[in-house]
Amino acid sequence: MLARLARSPLSLALLLLPTLAQGFAFVALGDLPYGSPRSAYPPYRQLIASVNAHKPVFSIHVGDIKSGGTLCSDEEFAAQKAHFDQFDPALVYTPGDNEWTDCHRPSNGSYAPQERLGALRALFFPARRSLGTRPIALQSQSDLMPEQAQFVENRRWLHAGVLFMTVHVVGSNNNMQAEVPGALDEYARRDAANVAWIQAGFEYARRTGARAIVVAMQANPLLGRNLFEPFPSSSGFRSSIGQTLLPLAAAADLPVLLIHGDSHRHRMDRPFRANGQPLQNVFRLEVPGGGDVRACLVSVDLTQNPPFGVRLIEPGSTP
Repeated sequence: MLARLARSPLSLALLLLPTLAQGFAFVALGDLPYGSPRSAYPPYRQLIASVNAHKPVFSIHVGDIKSGGTLCSDEEFAAQKAHFDQFDPALVYTPGDNEWTDCHRPSNGSYAPQERLGALRALFFPARRSLGTRPIALQSQSDLMPEQAQFVENRRWLHAGVLFMTVHVVGSNNNMQAEVPGALDEYARRDAANVAWIQAGFEYARRTGARAIVVAMQANPLLGRNLFEPFPSSSGFRSSIGQTLLPLAAAADLPVLLIHGDSHRHRMDRPFRANGQPLQNVFRLEVPGGGDVRACLVSVDLTQNPPFGVRLIEPGSTP
């Protein structure tokens, strides 16, 4: 399959498929809602209703459940948990930086970031299942790797021959922030856990005969690049993405889709390279977010090349 993808003359414009011939569709969204409850919640709730109307097999929220200038309070977390409970049938969530790494900022309430991460883990990650009105069964790193017991947020599940995997990689350079007390130690522990989880995911895909892999995380990993390297030593994404995910994806004979948010620019492309060559089997979907209150309906048809298609869902829209 990798060879076919590499030789394909198909334009990336065809990634935007209007309909789903066969297979299934799921929703990806993130960086929502941004702003005060009065201004941000009504359009977000309209978007959730529109998502439900499209009847995806599940939805994935890639983090930033609040804007970077609002409080990281228990009340805010509870409000967003209530929003997640409205998704039908299921919602899988991976955290973003706005809800924990940046919470030390005065505008966020001067919270201790790792305490807020603990609160997220306790509220949003029930054992062995997703959120939403009809939760689906999930595997978690905490169950499968006892040495990584704290990382309940790293989840995976199989659907129709596709392995889905969430990885806790966040903005603010993945919390590789020397100026924030305790951040570098936290980053090192989570980064090692993420590397182990990605490696285990690709091995699980091989053992189960998965025909595609979808990885969801919050951060845009290319924000830390420079003119010479996509993942320099200063990048918090060097180990987990540059040295782990992309080499494994390059060696895999199957399509890989990386979904992220963070920079609020919707795009579907193939920006990654290995050994100076484009990775034709590795696709990137960045979801809208912030002031762009839309979600992505992602179609998966393993009989097509490329197998992934995207349509945007607007608040108040119907299929």
